[in-house]
Amino acid sequence: MHRYSRRAAVLAAAVVLTVACALAGARPLTAQDNIGRGRITGQVIDETGQPLAGAKIVVQIVDGTTRLEGTSDKKGRFAVAGMGTGRWRVTATLKGYVDSFIEMSISQVRPNPGVTLTLQNAGGRGFQADPESLAALDRAAALEKEGRLDEALAELEGFLRKYPDIFQVRTNLGAIRLEKGDLAGAEADFRAVLEATGGTAGQLPKDKASAARALTGLGELALKKDDLDTAVKSFSDALALSPDDEAAAYNVGEILFSNQKLDEAVGYFELAIRINKDWSRPYHKLGFVHLNKGEYDKALEFFRKFLEIDPGSPEAPAVKNVMEAIAKMKQSGEPR
Repeated sequence: MHRYSRRAAVLAAAVVLTVACALAGARPLTAQDNIGRGRITGQVIDETGQPLAGAKIVVQIVDGTTRLEGTSDKKGRFAVAGMGTGRWRVTATLKGYVDSFIEMSISQVRPNPGVTLTLQNAGGRGFQADPESLAALDRAAALEKEGRLDEALAELEGFLRKYPDIFQVRTNLGAIRLEKGDLAGAEADFRAVLEATGGTAGQLPKDKASAARALTGLGELALKKDDLDTAVKSFSDALALSPDDEAAAYNVGEILFSNQKLDEAVGYFELAIRINKDWSRPYHKLGFVHLNKGEYDKALEFFRKFLEIDPGSPEAPAVKNVMEAIAKMKQSGEPR
């Protein structure tokens, strides 16, 4: 009985820490530190995949007024630095093309996923030069944050009526409808984005970033329906479009882990590590995967690596407690 209680203590500690991590991951990001060490890189291309030079890149925090700017080089590449942690909108503008944007969460402590912005030739139209339309996007973001979802939808629908070619907005519409529980409406939006990018019928999309966002939305929708297989496929398809996105690989692993598909989860967490070996989160999660499998030596190996990479993590004290409990359990003769 004594050895069982120690083993139970280890598993209880693991459960508490896992729940805490899940809550931390679900907590809304804030923009209290607008300026920081965050950095993004990306490329601007046209509908045929050719790089576009001279595109203006505007990076603006969603919940504020802080703006940073850059310009794409002759290969369409750009880099912008100085962002704080939070949600930022990245917009590419070039005369003769319809503007393209994406919203993303910026980290200051690990590399952020690369961004690809596809501009459609549209004879000089551009919402970036339309202050009222830009304000509508900002109002929609603020309303969504306040939980006023119907009003946020109205703002985005009004924007889309004015600029129907900016199909990327439909990913935002789909996300809000998903939050409202309108699964059919959300699915229609996400699939419309896939169709607009040409990413249906097994074809390679012209706008990989938007297609990946739509596939991610379809994955979240499948989770709402408790359709794990479809969710994993959608997230995996999104990952295929962004193979260098360690966050996408991690997210697939997280879904599998939360549904106790531990062996499958391992592959995705290991992929996240291969993409970015200096990111601590996959090591942290792999520690818990192996702990759940009863593979305590492997669990300790990944927990040690997590602490080596990120010793100042808020989760570090709890991980150390779990490691100490495993060590005591092993000393007592529990099987590994």
